[in-house]
Amino acid sequence: MIGKLRKKFIAVSVLSTFIVLSVIISGIHVMNYHRIENDADRMLSLIAENDGKMPFGKPKFEMGKKDDFGKRDMIKFSPETPYETRYFSVVIGANGIVERSDTGKIAAIDTESAVQYAKEIYNGNKSSGFEGNYRFLKSEKDGATIITFLDCTRELDGFKSFIVISVIVSAIGLLAVSALIVVASKVILKPVEESYTKQKQFITNAGHEIKTPLTIIDANTEVIEMINGASEWTESIKNQVKRLSSLTADLISLSRMEEESRFEMNDFPISDVVEEECDVFKGMAEIKGKELTSEIEKNLSYNGDEKAIRQLTSILLDNAIKYTDENGTIIVKLRKSGRKINLSVYNTVESITKEDTERMFERFYRADFSRNSETGGYGIGLSIASAIVSAHKGKINAETEDGKSLKINITI
Repeated sequence: MIGKLRKKFIAVSVLSTFIVLSVIISGIHVMNYHRIENDADRMLSLIAENDGKMPFGKPKFEMGKKDDFGKRDMIKFSPETPYETRYFSVVIGANGIVERSDTGKIAAIDTESAVQYAKEIYNGNKSSGFEGNYRFLKSEKDGATIITFLDCTRELDGFKSFIVISVIVSAIGLLAVSALIVVASKVILKPVEESYTKQKQFITNAGHEIKTPLTIIDANTEVIEMINGASEWTESIKNQVKRLSSLTADLISLSRMEEESRFEMNDFPISDVVEEECDVFKGMAEIKGKELTSEIEKNLSYNGDEKAIRQLTSILLDNAIKYTDENGTIIVKLRKSGRKINLSVYNTVESITKEDTERMFERFYRADFSRNSETGGYGIGLSIASAIVSAHKGKINAETEDGKSLKINITI
């Protein structure tokens, strides 16, 4: 149990760290990309305002809108900006004919290519965006359409490099944090482990201490019956002693089941084990007016603790017979699926809820339909079944399709 708790703690902690890192890195990337777009759009607006050419000297106007930080947009402009900026522009008249183009500030694009780019944008619906590594802006001035393109290759390459670097650094950081979490989990969960160990030890010790007075009470009751004869009172005492002895044995068994080292794993014919248990319980089912049928795949072998698997099957069948409604049906299935073995026990019930199926394997939990003294039990049987399945690295769950039936599925 402590091992599972530690694994879950590590998984949740690492996942939380991963989510936080992902959100932070993604936010930084979005902001960087947004900044590249904004800077490019401001520069394109400046070029468009000057008839498709870069002005020399510091521009004297200020953009009107505000950025995400509430600061007024200012174009980053230095004496070197006109010489560093790589752009080209095309002016298209109202009749759709190219009036002029300017490719003097870019070497990678000739006039023919510039016109081709411009016509694609002119005929499109977007007024701004990216065309490859070129940011474009389509604006109207004096009846003509000015389409300006800004080469953002350097900025986009830097952005992509930053993504790669940040992902690598984040991965290294996540691995480092994961290693720290693994080490810290031992210290953090140590008090829980100590408490759990003491709890199991208490249950075992208390169980052994309770056995002695119960044995004495049972023996004294038999003596009373020998002297005075049996009565409803002595019979009641014996029944309650039997129930309490069963509870004590179940608690000790559950405490031991959670220690995987106590299991002896060997190959055994699981088909024969399940079939034998079904044969044992068929008579009991008939006596109570219930029908038990089985569909068992033959000659299946399994590597596990035969005694524990036999107990698991017995618990499931006993539970089904106890809580199946009058004249109800019980169906046991065993089959192989790939490398796994599936065992399922289906039975009809008077009524069951989804909450019951979700809590069925909790210690001492009993569904409303099982809360009567006639069926016996304290809600520990299925907890023991769950512990057996966990020790065999398997999964167990309960489900109901209509609220009138219960199916317990086991995969080991």
